Amino acid sequence: MLAGLLLVSAMSFAQKLPADSIFANYYTATGGKKLWDSIKSFNLNRSFSAASATPYVSNTTVSLPDKSIHKSKTIMKRSFVYTVKGNEGWIKVPLGQRADVKDLSQAEQQSMRFEMYDVLAPFIDYKNRGFIATTVGTETLNGVSVNHVELQGKGMKYNLYFDAKTGLLVRQKETANGVETVKDLSEYTKSTYGILYPAKIVETNSVDKKPVTVKSAVTINGQVNQELFKR
Repeated sequence: MLAGLLLVSAMSFAQKLPADSIFANYYTATGGKKLWDSIKSFNLNRSFSAASATPYVSNTTVSLPDKSIHKSKTIMKRSFVYTVKGNEGWIKVPLGQRADVKDLSQAEQQSMRFEMYDVLAPFIDYKNRGFIATTVGTETLNGVSVNHVELQGKGMKYNLYFDAKTGLLVRQKETANGVETVKDLSEYTKSTYGILYPAKIVETNSVDKKPVTVKSAVTINGQVNQELFKR
């Protein structure tokens, strides 16, 4: 009996793909690692909608070499602008015809630095960013076999679920500051740059517990207006 259990355990362990192999499969499925390695900047337009909630839109611009992110969130014609550049971060709050500028907290800045990567793929350059990736194993999600990878870093944990057949990321679970957010990714679309990205995400967090539907469109390596990153 014990020998049988050990054999099953050994076979299960042997069947685990290394996390880097799972990530490599994703890069291949979405356009190839060469394209991914060539990403220097991107612009992401998103719309957010939920039942019994006011819809809003956001526009995010990221410059990876500068580690800078600029996000404008517009709700009911009011735009709140968040920016992180280097070791600084601030928000511009609309007040009539002007904007009040305030520093972002360290926690808010850290959240935006995570977002700089996870809006495309949270495992981009993960080792240099201080994350450790571990393959949890193969599971079944919505009737589909998936490879489950845990990505752990200071202040953030991702649980990533990749379709074992296509290699695509189908669920992304984020845990930070005691809040868990689950994102189901679908409708992969090819950008003009050649990379596939999930054009639809349904996300639910452990605080609001209300599904939010996110529709996305991305432009990669377009011209970045440096004025966006000026305070």
